[in-house]
Amino acid sequence: MAESNFVDYVKIVCRSGKGGRGSTHMHRAKYAPNGGPDGGDGGRGGNIYLRGNHNYWTLLHLRYDRHIFATHGGNGGKNGSTGADGEDRYIDVPCGTVVYNAETGEYICDVTKDGQIVTLLKGGRGGLGNRHFATATNQAPRYAQPGEPMQEMTVIMELKLLADVGLVGFPNAGKSTLLSALSSARPKIAGYPFTTMEPSLGIVSYRNGQSFVMADIPGIIEGASEGKGLGLRFLRHIERNSLLLFMVPGDTDDIKKEYGILLNEVCKFNPQLMDKQRVLAVTKSDLLDEELVQMLSQDLPEDLPVIFISAVVQKGLTELKDILWTALNSESNKIASITQEESIVHRNKDLGWLQQELENEGEDQPIIVDDIQDIEDLDDDDIEWVDLED
Repeated sequence: MAESNFVDYVKIVCRSGKGGRGSTHMHRAKYAPNGGPDGGDGGRGGNIYLRGNHNYWTLLHLRYDRHIFATHGGNGGKNGSTGADGEDRYIDVPCGTVVYNAETGEYICDVTKDGQIVTLLKGGRGGLGNRHFATATNQAPRYAQPGEPMQEMTVIMELKLLADVGLVGFPNAGKSTLLSALSSARPKIAGYPFTTMEPSLGIVSYRNGQSFVMADIPGIIEGASEGKGLGLRFLRHIERNSLLLFMVPGDTDDIKKEYGILLNEVCKFNPQLMDKQRVLAVTKSDLLDEELVQMLSQDLPEDLPVIFISAVVQKGLTELKDILWTALNSESNKIASITQEESIVHRNKDLGWLQQELENEGEDQPIIVDDIQDIEDLDDDDIEWVDLED
């Protein structure tokens, strides 16, 4: 099977530049026998930055560029010349990218806005040249500061899609069919479980030229929090959604029970998701007559809006968009969206589960780093040349 172009999990090695060494050069000029120290300062090492870019929608470009190295600062020179600063490196990531330390599992940062810049690693400061250490009692110091060392870190980047509505349901619940009916997205649709193997986004058009974004994720099953099925690999994509649309087929034996199972798995994954607004859509209602719909309506959850729909025959889709739009623009949802950025708590990764997670994502292989570029080149001005007589 061909490898998917949707990449939402990568492991890369980042390294900032080290600071350049200060120079110990002594001023040499005709008619200036005691010129004194004039060694320049070393340049700073390059920094590593993360930058949000709305033109990217996956982390595919980082799968083939796993070494992000900034350049080192230049060494100080004679006549007080300061070494060149190292070149900074910017890592463009899609909005919604979360970064963790791959060795400790610690949460580092979150990039949510286009153009947002976050400093990931700082380059070392350049060392001071010998001219800074000249005193009345030591007018010709022959020492200078070395540059600060570089910083290196292996990081894990996770993409969490930004959408208004997230679809949650069991396999073959009709999520992809609904997304294709409401938007121009064309996810894969078939009559067997786990047809959807990667998330899909679609823009749903509403009245007066308005619209909202809907996200379809692969189906989850009971026990997903324990790793069954596709596990919780894709549930991270609904953490940023303003509203969760639960979808249960109308031909299910117990709609309320299946909704409870889905809600329980979501709660186990992240209890904060329980604070989001929820809507329940009973799909495939074209298989139900009016009498059966009325009978099923008596045994449905009462703490959230419920609607019977059928994406195949376009039944109830207009009413569904009205419910979703009203919920998205409700006062409570607006207040939640304002405080969402500050209220999202990113938990550190469990080290006991981290290795298994890396294996599941195919990122468990070590990244080989060539350290040949770290060999320092000696500056000719720092070498004392001696003429050897035969």
